[in-house]
This record gives sequence, C-alpha cells and structure tokens, in this order.
Amino acid sequence: MTDQEFLDHAEHLLTQLELACDHLNDHTSLDIDNQRVGSMITLTLANKSQIVVNLQKPLHEVWLATRSGGYHFKFQNASWMDTKGQGEFWQQLQADLCAQTASVVNLSAFAA
Repeated sequence: MTDQEFLDHAEHLLTQLELACDHLNDHTSLDIDNQRVGSMITLTLANKSQIVVNLQKPLHEVWLATRSGGYHFKFQNASWMDTKGQGEFWQQLQADLCAQTASVVNLSAFAA
C-alpha cells in the first residue's frame, strides 16, 4: 500500500468516526465530545473517560487507545484489522464504547 492509499483509507475512517459520534449524540442519550487535531481524534465521554484514535503514518496503522488497552490496526481486505488478530476496528470500538458508557452502542452502520 502506498502512503497516499493509506492516507485515503485512514481519512475515510476518521471521517466515519466523526459522523458516528454526531449520529450517536443526535439519536441516543450518549454525550460524546469528539475533538480532532490533525490525524488524532479524542472522544471524551460523559463520565470523563476517553478513547483516542490516531494515525501512525510511517507504519500505515491506526491506533486505538481505550480503557481495555491499546490496539493497532492495518487496512486489509477492505477492513481495519488488528495486527495481533484480535478483530476489526469498528467491533473493538463498539465494545469499548459499550463498556465505557455502560450503554448499548451500535456502530454497524459506520463500518462500511
């Protein structure tokens, strides 16, 4: 994958994440403050816990930091897959949002 291909896929992911937060704020009782600075998005939840998503451009990876741990994802077969075989980005993010908000969160519409 070229640097530009990585950046295109990664930008799409970050944009989808911003849209997902807007959707959850508008259509659920969740309150997620999402702030983007360059290639990093910080989600601050109502309970003040945070989730951070940032790009590691030299490695062509997206990193996800949550209370449950840190995860590294590479774009493979049209999905962002964990480099240690632990699953897909949106599934992990959904699980961590559910855990950190103690709410049911569905991100399946944004995983495309």
